[in-house]
Amino acid sequence: MALTRSPAAKHSAAAARNSLPILAELQRLLPATGSVLEIASGTGQHVAYFATHLPDLHWQPSEADPQLFASISEVSQAPEVAGHQAALANVAAPIFLDVLDEWPRDPVDAVITANLLHIALPEVLPALCQGAATVLRPGGCLFIYGPFKRHGAHTSDSNLKFDESLKARHPAWGIRDLEKVVEVATASGFLFQEVIAMPANNFSIVFQLTS
Repeated sequence: MALTRSPAAKHSAAAARNSLPILAELQRLLPATGSVLEIASGTGQHVAYFATHLPDLHWQPSEADPQLFASISEVSQAPEVAGHQAALANVAAPIFLDVLDEWPRDPVDAVITANLLHIALPEVLPALCQGAATVLRPGGCLFIYGPFKRHGAHTSDSNLKFDESLKARHPAWGIRDLEKVVEVATASGFLFQEVIAMPANNFSIVFQLTS
């Protein structure tokens, strides 16, 4: 029987494509049990996919755009939309989180975000790192995925064109320099772990909170 899509459930083709390669890294990096805070959950596709394949972790989606709450809830809790056998009990209801504002108080074992920094103001990067440092338990993982420049240069012509399109939409948007991310995260108390080359000219950057 074909699945029906609720009008509340939005779909991102990019999230559908990159969920599997991101999951492969999260399976390696995240603890077997514990809690994960996702920043900028968007449509909810990522958190639903990750929670399905990592059922012993508790997932907290968050968004700065309340209009996306319905999609996040539908995709993670409605089996007729997401294709689950049952609603995902390990996914909490989405919470409002603007990284430039107040962060939640409950400690977590990992903070993950995908495709945020290039469609955000430059000050979101230090706010993300500083906020993650306040909620992560010592030794916790900060995982950042997206397109990045290396040493100030684009890694592909497609990323250059994408960067130009971003700046045309908003002059403060754009693909960030990966080394700058490492610099800011390190200044916020994180230990740089590794950079992982991902499909479609993207990267995953992994940090561990030192204290």
